[in-house]
Amino acid sequence: MDAIKASEYARALYSAHGDKAEAEAAQKMRQCAEAGRDSEAKDWKAVRQAVRAMRGPNQA
Repeated sequence: MDAIKASEYARALYSAHGDKAEAEAAQKMRQCAEAGRDSEAKDWKAVRQAVRAMRGPNQA
């Protein structure tokens, strides 16, 4: 997944889940990794990082 697509998913996830968006992306990343879907897990990792970047520093 390219950075633009990850950013689009991050925006949509943040709109849907607010401050819980990063946790939601992390959960999906873990589920994919546990199921052996490494490519999808990598995509969710990128989305998680994009959500974190959107929220800015010092946001717990």
